[in-house]
Amino acid sequence: MQGPSVDKHNYRNMILAGILTVTILLGWDMAMRYFYPAAPAPKAVASAPAATPSAAASAAPKRTREGGLTNPADIALEAQDIKTALASPARVRIEAPGLSGSINLAGGMVDDLTTNRHTATLNPADGAQRIFSPAGTPAQQFAQFGWTMGEGAPAIALPNAQTVWTAPAGAKLTPQTPVTLSWNNGGGQTFTLTYAIDADYMLTVTQGVSNTGPAPVAVKPVAQLNRTDKTAALDSFNVHAGPFGAFDETVSFGPNYKDLAEAGTLPGEGQPNWIGFTDIYWMSTLIPEKAGATSDFRSLGNGIYLANLFYPQVAVNPGQQSSRVTKLFAGAKETEVLDRYEAAGIPKFGLAIDWGWFRWFEKPIFWLLKSLFNTVGNFGLAIMLLTLIVRGIMFPVAQRQFASMAAMKAIQPKMKALQERYKDDKPRQQQEIMALYKAEGVNPLAGCLPIFLQIPIFFALYKTLIVSVEMRHQPFALWIKDLSAPDPLHLLNLFGLLPFDVPSFLGIGVLALLLGITMWLQFKLNPAQMDPVQQQVFAIMPWMMMFIMAPFAAGLLLYWITSNVLTIAQQAYLYSRHPQLKEQAQKDEADMKRAKVRSK
Repeated sequence: MQGPSVDKHNYRNMILAGILTVTILLGWDMAMRYFYPAAPAPKAVASAPAATPSAAASAAPKRTREGGLTNPADIALEAQDIKTALASPARVRIEAPGLSGSINLAGGMVDDLTTNRHTATLNPADGAQRIFSPAGTPAQQFAQFGWTMGEGAPAIALPNAQTVWTAPAGAKLTPQTPVTLSWNNGGGQTFTLTYAIDADYMLTVTQGVSNTGPAPVAVKPVAQLNRTDKTAALDSFNVHAGPFGAFDETVSFGPNYKDLAEAGTLPGEGQPNWIGFTDIYWMSTLIPEKAGATSDFRSLGNGIYLANLFYPQVAVNPGQQSSRVTKLFAGAKETEVLDRYEAAGIPKFGLAIDWGWFRWFEKPIFWLLKSLFNTVGNFGLAIMLLTLIVRGIMFPVAQRQFASMAAMKAIQPKMKALQERYKDDKPRQQQEIMALYKAEGVNPLAGCLPIFLQIPIFFALYKTLIVSVEMRHQPFALWIKDLSAPDPLHLLNLFGLLPFDVPSFLGIGVLALLLGITMWLQFKLNPAQMDPVQQQVFAIMPWMMMFIMAPFAAGLLLYWITSNVLTIAQQAYLYSRHPQLKEQAQKDEADMKRAKVRSK
């Protein structure tokens, strides 16, 4: 019996394997995003304020990819509570290029921070993205610096969450004007918190204690982050959101909030280089200036979590003073900013972005994309230019692919003769076919190379669109206002004309339709498959990929559509260079149609 060789089956199976690899990589993440719903508390350190979450805090939060409050009642309550909390005069304004906000003199807490470079939503009228919110608000997240009692020395009064610190009159924290808060315990000890801020997202906090009393005192400096998980981003298998840090110069993306809630307390995994909480685009971290600190994560219950730095005990003799410096990062995970901090001495800070195992490939793709954006000023155009560069680099590979297809077509008569001669001896048939390939200089798997070369590039762009805040809220043209979000126009609600939300897995938008159509055209230009099963697979694949890709970032679909269009143009050009392939493709399609007619 004559038919396609085992090697042709392998060739096509490898193509299908490549497509299915992408499907698995992306389909799992889609399933996680669609189906993910969204121990007694240990005693907090002395300087930590009491957790006072809202009544809805006990309910499991519904999380989104980006994070933020999702409960309408919480959103309304947050706006009200923020307005009330920030109306207090006991605050020191923060005004810097990267951050705005205030320091609460009650507790000396940094509990009010918004980014000046990123808006909360696509609509600028909704205001800046909030990073920190005061204690007791639904979105509470803040940093506090204090002390606990040391050992072997008399007890003294220490500042706590209710302590009201004193600030200089008219104090304002800017990159040019640090601010020092002070508090005297009435027993001879004066405590100070000196805040400095840079042009990005880093505060430097100096905890000082001076002793004018008659006896030595011993204290242990503490730095702490406190946050609710109600604003946490979705933690998925390929992008972590939750507690994290760098320990012994190794970044650890874990544990997640659920694990921490079950454990109660989890110590750091070694000497802390930095520790804190991360969402997809934002993070807050504590960075000890010197070695010697220890750290842990804690759950206080009701969805409130702590990240702690504990410093060694210091003895302060009469007439002396002591200080400890901690840096606080609170803001957007901008690649260039994090890399600058790492170059300035913070170990592995650039890896706070969860690039994953393939960062060696993803970061160069991101660098190229960012460079193209800086040139053309539009990330959509930058993605299209990136696609053009990728296709241009792979054009010689595609030429070899078509040359290999031409060679395969040329030796088909010889292959069919071998298949007929050794139809009852499959091992010998395979051996003779392989010898024919070697004699004719044909590689039956050469056509798979372009597909497998594109997979890492495609995945790198996919990850870049997920984790890079630089891509957030970046418009392309017409209705595409955010390339990092799905296409907002859906077929099933008549592209927004009907007032209902389409489930994500049915949200077929304009870009998804274009992807399916261009992929179908691309497959139509390929040589026809003689195997009926493969015919069905290749007929269904474009529309299956249309459904799979529809919920993903518009930028990813734009890349794939552009790649399909360039592939179609490339195929048309190479068919003009190899007319025998086009003729054979037309002949195969005609044979298929005749076979279908006969089967009826």
